[in-house]
Amino acid sequence: MKRLILVGTIAAFAFTGAFAQDTAKQDLKKAGSETKQAGKDAGKAVAKGSRKTTHAVKKGVNKSAGGVEKGAAKVKDKTTS
Repeated sequence: MKRLILVGTIAAFAFTGAFAQDTAKQDLKKAGSETKQAGKDAGKAVAKGSRKTTHAVKKGVNKSAGGVEKGAAKVKDKTTS
């Protein structure tokens, strides 16, 4: 009985050893793929932030320009009256 358990245990360790080699290789592939995807996600986030910032700046500039035009119109009205 002890011999059967010993043989079973040795066989189990030998069997998992073969899988361990494949898993290490697969783990490296997976890590590389995850790193690549993280880089892509970071690039997309930067691009999205840049678009939002550009839009906000453009909106602010247009709003300021509108205020300047309105102020200029008031000054023009005061000087021509």
